[in-house]
Amino acid sequence: MAQRTTGETGPGSQVRRVAGASFIGTTIEWYDFFIYATAAQLVFGSQFFTALSPAAASLTAVTTIGVSFVARPLGGVLMGHFGDRIGRRAMLVLALLLMGVATVGVGLLPTYAQIGLAAPVLLVVFRLLQGLSAGGEWGGAALMAVEHAPVHRRGLFGAFPQLGAPAGLVLANGAFFLVTSATTAEQFQSWGWRIPFLFSAVLIVVGLFIRLRVDESPEFTELKQRAQRSRRPIAEMLRHHPRPFLVAIGVFVANNGMGYVLLGFVLIHATTRLGVAENTMLLVIVAGALLWMATTMWAAWRSDAVGRRPVYLLGSVWLILWAFPFFLLLDTAAVPMMLAAVLMLAVGLGLTYGPQAALYAELFPARVRYSGASFAYALGAILGGGFAPFASAALTESTGTTLSVSAYMVLLGIVSLIAVVKIPETPEQVRERRRAGTAGGEDRSAGR
Repeated sequence: MAQRTTGETGPGSQVRRVAGASFIGTTIEWYDFFIYATAAQLVFGSQFFTALSPAAASLTAVTTIGVSFVARPLGGVLMGHFGDRIGRRAMLVLALLLMGVATVGVGLLPTYAQIGLAAPVLLVVFRLLQGLSAGGEWGGAALMAVEHAPVHRRGLFGAFPQLGAPAGLVLANGAFFLVTSATTAEQFQSWGWRIPFLFSAVLIVVGLFIRLRVDESPEFTELKQRAQRSRRPIAEMLRHHPRPFLVAIGVFVANNGMGYVLLGFVLIHATTRLGVAENTMLLVIVAGALLWMATTMWAAWRSDAVGRRPVYLLGSVWLILWAFPFFLLLDTAAVPMMLAAVLMLAVGLGLTYGPQAALYAELFPARVRYSGASFAYALGAILGGGFAPFASAALTESTGTTLSVSAYMVLLGIVSLIAVVKIPETPEQVRERRRAGTAGGEDRSAGR
């Protein structure tokens, strides 16, 4: 694997501050990203695609969820380049601002009935801006957390930006649960759905305040001081580190793809085809997200002890094996069975998400790390989640059964399993992390 990070020299208080800032910042980013996915399933069809039949409008609205994936590689390349050139923190601030503008813009957007074709066009533009932000956000947040962390706790501290995705999902579904509970169906369709989007303005201010208070990554600072920054980081990464780049793409395909089956298809499937109440299904997804958070933290912590690859292997196999039971239980429309289906899927998602930040940081040297991590993350997201909501809806419509979606999930799982086997991690590297932890503990004991 690439050179190890050197953040172990940083003060403990700063490491914790960075971890907290990474968690809060990514939570806000993913809240913004996920409220779009929720609204697309609940309301966008009737608001922005009213010229189509109800079925076509729903399918088109769900398809716009994947539009963001078109812009994510561009965001990864641009913010990766400047993150390796001018710093991680500046790109995180830019990503948060961009996401905030796009999200509030959706909340203020007139409907098709008010401005015609301009409404869906602007909706897609705002979603593209969200994708641009998401493409550069994760890499910066992950690297800030990992590059500040001690070498033997990179997995653990790298989990904090990972927690942002399920935490953002909890906030997004919780916001819509509160709004749908407090409004009538007519009020929700008319104006209530806008509230979660407009609330983002408050969260963005909080996120900016926190992010501006953390120090730049110590590894980037060292590169800058030694004049060792890459002039063309993306080109250098592709030329000298193609295999780690492909591994990084592959390991994320199943996690993101199956995650977007949950985020971008299950809600509309349960409410329109199975007749489950919206609020009930929102709470089921929230429960899954909470377990996803817990499993993410455990997997990240465990990866410091046994290695990234064993944890990834467990999670990848778990996702493959659960693909068919997931829909068999979900389609019973019985809430306990649906809850079990989502909770068990969440375990697999956490196992394959927890070690990701540390793994990506270890795959690339510091001078091209932001570019490598962000671009690989974005491409893995396209191949996994970019097609998942539309493919799930189309497969169910054409075959008449969600088991076709299960087969699709298995295919995604096999792609990632092949990449996981290729992770360039050796037993000696795992033992080196353990020794670093033991030495650190002995040093602290001696200093008492």
